[in-house]
Amino acid sequence: MVMGELSQETEVLVIGGGPGGYAAAFRAADLGLEVTLVDTAPRPGGVCLYRGCIPSKTFLHLAELVLDAAAAAGRGIRFGAPRIDPEGLRRWKAQVIEKMAEGLTALARRRNVQLIQGRAEFESSASVLLHDAEIRRLRFRHAVIATGSRPIAPPGVEFRPGGRIMSSTGALALADIPESLLVIGGGYVGLELGMVYAAFGSRVTLVERQERILAGVDGDLARPLFERLRGLFAAMHFRTRVVELVEEEESVRARLSGESGEIEERFSRALVAVGRRPATEGLGLEKTGVERDERGFIRVDARMATAEPRIRAVGDAVGGLMLAHKASAEGKVAAEAIAGKPAQFDARAVPAVVYTDPQVAWCGLTEEEARRLGIEVQVTRFPWRFSGRAVTLGASEGLTKLIVEPGTGRILGLGVCGRHAEGLIAEGVLAVEMGALAEDLAAILHPHPTLSETEGEAAELFFGNAVHLLGKTPSPAR
Repeated sequence: MVMGELSQETEVLVIGGGPGGYAAAFRAADLGLEVTLVDTAPRPGGVCLYRGCIPSKTFLHLAELVLDAAAAAGRGIRFGAPRIDPEGLRRWKAQVIEKMAEGLTALARRRNVQLIQGRAEFESSASVLLHDAEIRRLRFRHAVIATGSRPIAPPGVEFRPGGRIMSSTGALALADIPESLLVIGGGYVGLELGMVYAAFGSRVTLVERQERILAGVDGDLARPLFERLRGLFAAMHFRTRVVELVEEEESVRARLSGESGEIEERFSRALVAVGRRPATEGLGLEKTGVERDERGFIRVDARMATAEPRIRAVGDAVGGLMLAHKASAEGKVAAEAIAGKPAQFDARAVPAVVYTDPQVAWCGLTEEEARRLGIEVQVTRFPWRFSGRAVTLGASEGLTKLIVEPGTGRILGLGVCGRHAEGLIAEGVLAVEMGALAEDLAAILHPHPTLSETEGEAAELFFGNAVHLLGKTPSPAR
């Protein structure tokens, strides 16, 4: 539907209102550029705010409360059985989203960033057509594509609003707490949402084609989470694929094929979390010089420039780690490059966090990556059962590990599995980015008793002198 025939010009056009888009728009405005942000939603935030990061973490916090209350019974405090109110959960999620959306809108207004609701489609390398907007055509000097990504649906499967076969978007709508839930995919989305539904009372079955959860994470970091999920989920099937997934009137019928043959089961709902693809179709990129790879990701350089001089791209649309904080950093680089500043995206350590309980976080080089690339490293591991703070929290299953360059002692990577890993990983990011040595990390005074001490003691292990662990020396990666 065309809502208007007005034309307008802008210095910088940003297409997409997620973390990459609004970061680019806000930074460009701060640098004195005239900015227009176009998104299909009426306010900035994107998938991250409305259908991803924020709603999932809202539910994960509540799920953690439920799990902590159950664990407290063995520590001298007993609560009654939780009463889950789906309407109340949805209302709280909506309040969180509304507060953050209002904040972003206010920031855009104060920066004089023009917000246009509509869908942009390039008609040339200097203009876009706007669909479902009062303005029909928008000419620009520079453009930033930040259109994000969409969940991948298996062949023959359609994600319908309110359907029993759900993407992460449908799962976060939380229509109900199903009696049983099939989760397809053992990555961070499947595990996070599977844990939410399990904590709220669903019998969760996980199916993963690989041999373990979180295939891209070091196995020792994923193991404590696996042990927790083994007691929380009804079943976990590895080296198993979904042959058929059919939505019926009151259930989802799934045919699974694994090492022991084929089985057929029915579930109240199914969550498909097998990855995401770039949302770069339907943008009219063929009318510009922008190039895409075989998977649809836009090709860019370190300054986020595409093959079309006027157009840059950031975030999930360009691939790599599909994380909100990476998109934000790239958005700022794009804006600064447009303004003529010497900016480029060259992060050594992009942190990743899985917000389960226990959490898993890592940055820099992983042990398995080092082995695959033939890079010689030394690895130190500090088990949390030797951390006083972890024991007081009932989190002694955790682990902190360092990846260290043998000759220099330079920290190449850090990983954490355990409570509050989301915050602990920041020290590792700083260490990797600044080229810190294990000696530096060991010499820092970490407050006692805290989980941050585990990072210092992991560094001390490189020298074989950790206070709370006797006789341990770093192990070479095999």
